[in-house]
Amino acid sequence: MPFTPAHIRRAVCTLTAAVLLTGCVTTDAGPAVPPTPRAQDELLRTVERTLVDRCLGDRGLTLARRPETPEADHRLQAALFGTGPRELSLTLATGHTVTAHTDGCLATARQTLYGDQKRWFRAQVTVDNLRAEAHHRMKDDPAHRAALARWNRCAGPPGRPRPERPEPAVVARCDTESGLAALRARLEPTELAKVRALRGGQLTTYQQLRTRALRRAAELSAPLTAQEGNNAS
Repeated sequence: MPFTPAHIRRAVCTLTAAVLLTGCVTTDAGPAVPPTPRAQDELLRTVERTLVDRCLGDRGLTLARRPETPEADHRLQAALFGTGPRELSLTLATGHTVTAHTDGCLATARQTLYGDQKRWFRAQVTVDNLRAEAHHRMKDDPAHRAALARWNRCAGPPGRPRPERPEPAVVARCDTESGLAALRARLEPTELAKVRALRGGQLTTYQQLRTRALRRAAELSAPLTAQEGNNAS
């Protein structure tokens, strides 16, 4: 399951341009990070977007408008995501492989924030897929296998193979009728706890690098906040 340019571009392009620092205070020790996870996530996204914009601007590019030609779009994609073979790769317990470049403006921004983009890549991909790994482990449960078989029979038209992507209404109905949704809800907490224990090292790395990135983001955002205040006055 590689990160395609379209996937990451959608994520980057939906970021807001304003810096949200609700609840932050500045102390003699330096700018403080926001107190809530939601505000922290917003700070990281906003500063990452700012770093990406600056990097692209240095190359005469921008995310603010759609490229006018395929050649211009290719140039933007290459500058944003990098080129050549993908240097970062992690195969998950689910069997999916996630890859990414170490060059490009997005990678440069993450290197600035997290200090070690390779360690951050492995930790982030692992943490982002904890629930998927827990669901993958459920497949070994006999009750889950039976419920999944019922779901496949429910979602497949009589006498024909099940569609690769059934209609949402069919999915919802079969989730209920097969008992699969209820079973997954019961099994998930236990399996997720097991996965978190297995991936404890990556969870620790994730938290350490995220804490580092939050401090760095607060430092980088302080001049922007001061500039906005001066412009407002």
